[in-house]
Amino acid sequence: MRINGIIAEYNPFHNGHRFQLEESLRLTGARYTVVVMSGNFVQRGAPALVNKYKRAEMALLSGADLVLELPVLYASSSAEYFATGAVTLLDRLGAVTDLCFGSECGDAGLLRGIAEILLEEPPAYKNSLKQYLREGKSFPAARAEALIQNYPFLSGQQNVFTSPNNILGIEYIKALCRRKSAMNAVTVRRTGSGYHSRFPEEDQCSALAIRQALYAGADMKFLKNNMPAQAAEVLAGQLEKTGPVRSNDLSEMLYYKLLEEKETGYDTYLDVSSDLSDRIRGHLNGFKNYEDFCDQLKTKEMTYTRISRCLLHILLGLKKSDMEQAQALGFIPYARILGFKKASAPLLGEIRARASVPLITKLADAGTLLDRAAYEILDLDIRTSQLYNGIVSHRTSETPQNEISTSPVIL
Repeated sequence: MRINGIIAEYNPFHNGHRFQLEESLRLTGARYTVVVMSGNFVQRGAPALVNKYKRAEMALLSGADLVLELPVLYASSSAEYFATGAVTLLDRLGAVTDLCFGSECGDAGLLRGIAEILLEEPPAYKNSLKQYLREGKSFPAARAEALIQNYPFLSGQQNVFTSPNNILGIEYIKALCRRKSAMNAVTVRRTGSGYHSRFPEEDQCSALAIRQALYAGADMKFLKNNMPAQAAEVLAGQLEKTGPVRSNDLSEMLYYKLLEEKETGYDTYLDVSSDLSDRIRGHLNGFKNYEDFCDQLKTKEMTYTRISRCLLHILLGLKKSDMEQAQALGFIPYARILGFKKASAPLLGEIRARASVPLITKLADAGTLLDRAAYEILDLDIRTSQLYNGIVSHRTSETPQNEISTSPVIL
């Protein structure tokens, strides 16, 4: 039985995502699709537009069979950790045959060639990389220059190193290689608007463009033009209740957290260097809101997104020691279900028979399925989801949704 694995955020689910789901099935001949999806916080260091259960529902209505949560430790991290956590989760299910991902280049062979070089790190490449870094280039730019200098077949492929989905694709393949995984890497060429595009292009509007349009008050017609009809209805219904959640909704909590720990600094938190910790402390008196503070802190070497991730790690209490503990547990010690289709019961049966990690359907059962160390990783998701639910409840004046008692989406 062939089973596709897809790694996604679906923030929100749009027509490009549906194309990827359909094209992945066509390319592989798979019967089912398992999606590993970020929870309530995403890789750019921000809260998701709407909660993970609504996003899982959109995916299931649009072609996915099973949606699992990528732990927040990885979902809010750099491309390497994001990819490592997600690929490990799919691999430890034991049943996924193909890892399918979107890319701007659409060439899995080219991405594999780059991934293998980066894993090996030949001396000539490393020396070139160091030289470009000494010249003041950012790490991504220095890496691209070093690769092109040492590998003529990459000449003219500059865009491969700057396009976000290509970069993630390379990290996915690196993770597959490190694990010696039997999963086959398959890429679907992205069509329509690019990842960073803020503007609609026919019916292939990017997730960023959809979010920007929603912040500006886009209507249901806009959603229906850029999303599968059922997904658009789910999103519109949730937005009517809560509105779109965004980074500035975290501003007051972040400011309090930064003030509380100003004297001790922040370099125990994941991805936060001593230099960034000092920079945060030095700029704290000018704090206005989350997004403005990211703009204040960014430099030529440190992007807005990286800073946003670091600030989110501080707010959520995600520490370097948490990642070390997760690594000691093999990165992923469980698989948590966010939603599934009843008609896909054979898929669940196949995973239960083959998985090397417990499959968690009800959080109430997690204490008996996981040892203490594994449960501490899961508890990060529980705690951070309650924080997200608190933000949403503040908008609706309702009691926050209880993460422990919330059931998966079943269609």
